[in-house]
Amino acid sequence: MGREPDPAAPPPLLIACALGIEQLALRSGDRGGAPGAVTVLRTGMGPDRARRAVARTLGEERWRDAAVIASGFCAGLAPGMHPGDLVVADETRGPDGTTPCSGTELLVKALVKAVPGRAVHTGPLTGSDHVVRGPERAALRATGAIAVDMESAATLRTARGALSGAGTGPDARPVAAVRVVVDAPEHELVRIGTVRGGISAFRVLRAVLPAFFEWHRSLLLPRR
Repeated sequence: MGREPDPAAPPPLLIACALGIEQLALRSGDRGGAPGAVTVLRTGMGPDRARRAVARTLGEERWRDAAVIASGFCAGLAPGMHPGDLVVADETRGPDGTTPCSGTELLVKALVKAVPGRAVHTGPLTGSDHVVRGPERAALRATGAIAVDMESAATLRTARGALSGAGTGPDARPVAAVRVVVDAPEHELVRIGTVRGGISAFRVLRAVLPAFFEWHRSLLLPRR
């Protein structure tokens, strides 16, 4: 901390999550194979906190050019999803617009290898400022979204806008969103089995880091 960044070093990786339990899972995973500096940022819950925390961190010189992954838990919207399933966003949707994600297919392949036996779902990840249940879940599913959380859309939108002079296009900064389902249509949090589902999701989240590093390594391309 406090050191000037090495201009020869690859851009770092910032992994943003909301909750302490998510940060614990991500920090306790296997850090071997990281191609550059990596940090797990706890933003706090909700889109406003995510925006502030990500903007503040990316405003620091060391993290200015970082690739960004929004991660943690989510609510699945599609029937047949189970706690412990993985969601890889091809885009995130929020009130400020849609943010396309980078290297989605590569990330899916890396996750299948890192967490064998777990279902990986790909599609739009939508944002909310509150916990979604019941009829609202069905309404979001009708828009084409496959999962919902409170921070990913705000995190990626902020990350794309924070790279000075690069704009918000798909090549501005590598960004991705990977979430683990802890709550699904047939497995809502209020039901018995929540604890078991939460433990399953925690274990999956601990295992994703090698896939994140593979994604990061593959996208280390020069950016203006």
